[in-house]
Amino acid sequence: MNFSAAAQKGHGKARRAGSGSAVEAGGRAGFVARGVIYILVGVLALRIAFSDGGGKKQADRGGALSEIAQKPFGSVLLWLLGIALVGMALWRLSEAAFGAAGPDGDKTTKRLASAGRAVFYGFVAYSVLMFAAGDKGSGSGSSDSKSQDVTAKVLDLPGGRWLVGFAGVVVAGIGLYIAGRAALRKFHKHLRMGEMSPVQRRGVDITGVFGGMSRGIVFAVAGGFAVAAAVKARSGEAKGMDDTLRSFSSTPAGPWLLALIAVGLAAFGLFSWANARWRKI
Repeated sequence: MNFSAAAQKGHGKARRAGSGSAVEAGGRAGFVARGVIYILVGVLALRIAFSDGGGKKQADRGGALSEIAQKPFGSVLLWLLGIALVGMALWRLSEAAFGAAGPDGDKTTKRLASAGRAVFYGFVAYSVLMFAAGDKGSGSGSSDSKSQDVTAKVLDLPGGRWLVGFAGVVVAGIGLYIAGRAALRKFHKHLRMGEMSPVQRRGVDITGVFGGMSRGIVFAVAGGFAVAAAVKARSGEAKGMDDTLRSFSSTPAGPWLLALIAVGLAAFGLFSWANARWRKI
């Protein structure tokens, strides 16, 4: 009896079970939800760029949730977003357990990355659902104050400055990695490009490159602020997404650079919707 063939066959069945129609639907719904959040963050950041700081509006996930809550049927939309993000977390979890689509989907590094994304989207889904349930402090709090509070607590630990600095370097590295992969169009291998028309392919390339690079730059700059907080031992140097975006207005390019990044984040939202349709799951 060929035990190797039997084991491979069993693994194939488990993988197909892990990527069944329900998990696939959850993953695609999650991309739609992620797209909604990034488009709203981009719109909020664009308002800030051309409205003298944007008042109390927060250009982050919390601000996006608050914006949705104010719309007709906003509570229903929040519940749908939260459930969709649970679907995203479960899809990533299935990738960690059974491997992702593609020839290298079974690699340990790929599985670990999927596990990390599952944890991240699980946390995001939890915060959105708690906000929908009435806990307004769960999902809508300022990302800036949260980042500074966490940084302050870590700085008080033995070796806290090293921990904050290391975390900042990791976040900055992730941002540069995201931007680099977007620039090189690495997303092509995850999408069913052959099913797109020439116009659709062009649109996916534009939103994927521009959106991915903008998202990566935001991560890299946020990581840089964390490193600055570690070097100066001041938690106030750490910035969440909102303050990170606002910092682009302080450059010589002024609000125009923030506007460019804002449009890029909205483009990443559109790219997420393209993933919902053409992603290999």
